[in-house]
Amino acid sequence: MNHLVIALIIFVCIFGSSLLGLYVRAMLPANHLSDDSINVVKMATGLIATMAALVLGLLVSSAKGSFDTMDHELVQSAASVVRLDRTLARYGTETHELRASLKHIYEGSIEMINSDDPAQLARLGGPEAVSRTEEFQRQVEALAPRNDEQRQLKARALAIVDDLFAGRWLALLQIKGSIPVSLLIVLVLWLCIIFGSFGLFAPGNATVIAALFMCALSTSGAIFLIQEMSTPLGGMVRVSVAPMRVALARLGE
Repeated sequence: MNHLVIALIIFVCIFGSSLLGLYVRAMLPANHLSDDSINVVKMATGLIATMAALVLGLLVSSAKGSFDTMDHELVQSAASVVRLDRTLARYGTETHELRASLKHIYEGSIEMINSDDPAQLARLGGPEAVSRTEEFQRQVEALAPRNDEQRQLKARALAIVDDLFAGRWLALLQIKGSIPVSLLIVLVLWLCIIFGSFGLFAPGNATVIAALFMCALSTSGAIFLIQEMSTPLGGMVRVSVAPMRVALARLGE
């Protein structure tokens, strides 16, 4: 399901619970709104709010870690591709076709990553893409060095290719990262209880309703950002492919 739709559903649940609290307040007998009752509910709500804040903090940290890891991997792969291209260039003119193939493969990867299309992103780990990259590696392995310098350059090129493949699979494994559904349900339930208690003990005026609206909007927005950062190659919040395009422009020089 789209992250924005999920965030809107969460917002409706949270804000709806606060409005329900305001409605229930008007129906409760006066003794249910005594100071002793309010203090007990405040302590119980405070415990739930603490747990919800801890979970939200952990989710933000985890999502930010996934986002930063993906961003680092893309920058690292861009630098490695340029290194590989320069290593092949130093090897000699016999690597001209290899360098052209490298540029073609890398350009295709950039277009897939930048497409924001789940079908295109799935192709990054598909049989065709894997076969193409493995064929490129076999072509590098098939190089026949004529001297010690070319042997060293071939070994260096193979090491860079291995690093690129490792980074590629790390990135692919993080494409579909998301919040566990059970954790999201529990978190939303806690937030509904918290906002329901806010409405239960607040006067039903326009200022209070507006404040609860903004708080519910901010909370659902935070969950939206967590989901977006958990899938850094798609959605509204995504890693930049600018370093990859800069690297692409340097290939073949």
